[in-house]
Parts: sequence; C-alpha cells; structure tokens
Amino acid sequence: MRKFFFFLMLIASVSYGQIPAGYYDSAEGLTGTALKSALHEIINDHDAQTYDYLHVAFETTDVKSNGKVWDMYSDIPGGTPPYEYSFTSSDQCGSYGGEGDCYNREHSWPKSWFGGEVSPMYSDLFHLVPTDGYVNGMRSNYPFGEVGSADWTSENGSKLGNCNFPGYSGTVFEPIDDFKGDFARNYLYMTVRYLGEDSGWPGSEMTDGAQLKTWGLNLMKKWDYEDPVSQKEIDRNNAIYDIQNNRNPFIDHPEYVGEIYGYYIGIENPVDQINCDVYSAEGKIIINNVSEKEISVWVFDCMGRAVAMKELSSSERTEIFSEKGIFLVRLGFDGVFSTCKVVV
Repeated sequence: MRKFFFFLMLIASVSYGQIPAGYYDSAEGLTGTALKSALHEIINDHDAQTYDYLHVAFETTDVKSNGKVWDMYSDIPGGTPPYEYSFTSSDQCGSYGGEGDCYNREHSWPKSWFGGEVSPMYSDLFHLVPTDGYVNGMRSNYPFGEVGSADWTSENGSKLGNCNFPGYSGTVFEPIDDFKGDFARNYLYMTVRYLGEDSGWPGSEMTDGAQLKTWGLNLMKKWDYEDPVSQKEIDRNNAIYDIQNNRNPFIDHPEYVGEIYGYYIGIENPVDQINCDVYSAEGKIIINNVSEKEISVWVFDCMGRAVAMKELSSSERTEIFSEKGIFLVRLGFDGVFSTCKVVV
C-alpha cells in the first residue's frame, strides 16, 4: 500500500521540504527534455565547497537524531547499527582494517567516472555521503546494482557480487533497501546538474558521461519507486541548499522522475498473476477484479505518465478511464504486479 500512496503523491504533484518561493517556476508545465534542461538551469552553478570542508558539512547534512554520523552503509533503520561514528577527527579515516574503524567521504557516483579531483563534482554534496571506510573500500568504484549471490556482505546487509538486474551482469554493490531511493535520487540529480557539462568524463559500465545507461536508468527508476522520499532526504536537501545554494529537484518534486524519464511501472511477475479482467468497451477501460483481494490500479499513457489510479475491492468492476489512446494498465497487490496494454 505504501507504493499506492506514493503514486498518489506523484499525480497530485506534491512538493516536499522548504522550497524557496518561485524556485521551480521556470520548470512549470514542462516535461521530457525541456523539463530536464530547465532544471539544469535552475540548479547549476552551485556554490562549490572545498573537499576538506565536507567533514564540517556532514555535521548538518548527515547527522542522526542522536548526534551520530548517518552512515547509509552501516545504519539499520528501526534496528541497532553494528557501530556508529561521532563527528570527531579521531573517527575520520585514516587507515582501516575492517568495519567500524573509521568513516570517510564516499563519492556515491565514483570520482573515476568523472575524471577524479575535478571541481565542482569532486565536492558536490548531493552525491557525497559519509560512510564506513572499509565498506567504501569494498564498494570501490563498482556500479550500484542488485546482487544475486553475494560474494561479500557488510554488517548492515549491503552486498557485493554479480548483478542480476536485466542489462548488466558484472560486479555491483547493493545498499540495503531503506536507502536505495536516496542513492537513486542522488544519481538522477547528477544527470540533470551536469547535463551538457560532462565532456571528457570517462564514464563507466553504468554511465555515459553524466547520463545513465539504459539498465542503470531502469534500476534507478525502480529504486526511486520502491523507496520513496524520506524525511531524512528532505532534511538533507534543505541542509545542502544552505551550503551549496542549489537543491535536488527529485526530492522536492518526485513526479519529475516520471515526467522526464517515464514512470517505473514494474516488472510483470509471470508466475503469480493477478486474477483480474482488463479490457476496453464503449471507449472506456473496464477492470473486473475477480479475485478475493483488494487490487491497486494505475493507468499510464504512452509517454509513461500516470493518468489515473484506483483501488478495487474484491469482485468490484469499474470504468477507470475514458479517453482514446494506447495505455498501460498496472495492477498490484502485496508486492506482486502485472502490466498489460489496452487500446481505447
């Protein structure tokens, strides 16, 4: 049900955080490449900080409620982390021999992907986070991904191993589910902030310059969808704005992901299909829920935009859309999804 309400927020274009009045005015009403370009003009030319200053910045951008460092490679939301760090020089790396020794500055978008110590990317807080030094070292500059069989697992459950997400099978690093959306929106920020400014970037198995390859974009859209914007991200966005004078638009406006790149509509489960009849009649999409479960329904147009949504009770039949065109109808319950095409 969490995902259903997230789509409700997308359609309603709800904004988050303390967004300055008029900040996104020039992007209003735009979609696709026009929106992407407008957002670039809004957030570029930020106030770049020195790399040394990042440790000071982390004290406001990445602080937990108990005053400790918020390390997404060791934290266990709702549980007890295996270790925590304080904002002291003695907890900063240095050398390390294992987890829990020290924390350092992680380029979640690895610096080798944009050429190393190059300003302003090298110190851009929107992709730099404090993390355990040993886990950071294990991650190296591998892409993010979803691991099938893990070769190594951190104390909080982050994994290293071969990717089983469609489109890539090399070695990847997979953070825990609670923070996948955070990293996805960091990456989407990079695609907009450095749009047209990536000449000479070496790229990677996941990226072409500042843009994500198809499999990488699909993965980031999936993570963005499955792990919606959190209060942690909202607070971090506001704190970075106070430092860099720019914002992450995908935190302020989650609907921008779909309006630029198309909404993530899930991967059909071929085994456990949802028992629902979907067809068009008299210029309308008809859905008949013949199962004993409540079904969530989303309708997307051919551009990937969510245009309608509804929840169907058991045995309920409804007409959920009435315009002509080609649509994707997505049905879901309990983490199981099925998608079909309907022509009206």
